[in-house]
Amino acid sequence: MNRIDRLFEEKKNGILSVYFTAGYPQLDDTPKVIKALEDRGVNLIEIGVPFSDPMADGPVIQASGAQALENGMSVKHLFRQLAGIREEVSIPLVLMGYINPIIQFGFENYCAEAVKCGVDGLIIPDLPFAEYMAGFKPIAEKHGLHIIMLITPETSEERIRLIDAHTSGFIYMVSTASVTGAKNSFGEESLAYFRRVNAMRLKNPRLIGFGISNKETFDAACREASGAIIGSKFISLLGSEKTIDDAAMKLVETLETALPDHG
Repeated sequence: MNRIDRLFEEKKNGILSVYFTAGYPQLDDTPKVIKALEDRGVNLIEIGVPFSDPMADGPVIQASGAQALENGMSVKHLFRQLAGIREEVSIPLVLMGYINPIIQFGFENYCAEAVKCGVDGLIIPDLPFAEYMAGFKPIAEKHGLHIIMLITPETSEERIRLIDAHTSGFIYMVSTASVTGAKNSFGEESLAYFRRVNAMRLKNPRLIGFGISNKETFDAACREASGAIIGSKFISLLGSEKTIDDAAMKLVETLETALPDHG
């Protein structure tokens, strides 16, 4: 069974997924960050593949991507870094990257290398749904990878149901129509959107991302979905804390939530 499916089967709520940019703060920090997050009780990790034109990313993630590229990060280097990661960690791993570098690498090769490293799913924010259906879905399914699709407050019910019917793993529920970035709370418009999608009773579980930064936003996401995705907050901590482990510890302390087997 795919590790993503196992996670959602075993844990119905309170799932914490954390995004970070591969190659940040230092080029070879990627495996260290993954290990530190699992050690602190994180349930799922999204590994960001840096790209020069990240349209969905806010300033914090954009800056980390620029630094990672300057450090020398590339798709090839990332796969080299992940080659032995399954000897150290067991939680689901998802690669989140834009379509341009993936096409340059070759999607079939990308999937094959990802699976070889123990990756469980892919998020490609700028992959059109029609292209996903026509050419990407069959290849991903052949390799046993879930392609996770994003929905936003502007996504129609018809489109959401189409995505739900033709994808697997989970649905990435973007909290607002804006780019990534930490928020202190969700407004009524976002909360109404969460409730509206929750009432649709989709087959796929959902994680809410964009704007999760504290206990209030994490708890709000967990009330309306299976859990939450944190990115900008953790990347800020990676830039400000003395060590990677300090950043992971501070993140969990900020959420003030009891994660499994870690108090």
